[in-house]
Amino acid sequence: MNKENLKIVSTNRKAYHDYFIIETYEAGISLLGTEVKSIRAGRVNLKDSYASIKNGEVFLENMHISPYQQANRFNHDPLRVRKLLLHKNQIRKLIGKVEQRGMTLVPLKVYFKNSKIKVELALVKGKKQYDKRREIAKKDFEREKKREWKYR
Repeated sequence: MNKENLKIVSTNRKAYHDYFIIETYEAGISLLGTEVKSIRAGRVNLKDSYASIKNGEVFLENMHISPYQQANRFNHDPLRVRKLLLHKNQIRKLIGKVEQRGMTLVPLKVYFKNSKIKVELALVKGKKQYDKRREIAKKDFEREKKREWKYR
């Protein structure tokens, strides 16, 4: 990468297992001060989170940001709906693709890019059970092949 300071805070490993990733987008996220401090401490979980489009805006739902310890009564709701910041033409393109059968928006990563918090959002299509089994078998085969070459 070109002079961009990236620090990955959290990844959604389950998304890579459950979905075929078709396209990815980088989005900013609208946060409260205590949420930013919790994310800096690494207290964010993307499991089971997804994005939805309402009234021409994209919202991230079910992303858990733990309450900040020192914030007392000024803390945030851990599962509140957060607005994602994308360009209008990107949102229009996503609306068209999400309306297709089986497509959804899932966050893959939360990271810092030049001290700003970004979310990598992916347009995905769900995998069937046999696709998951095939992928696991392929990984096992690659691991065994690598192990064989290691001892030769």
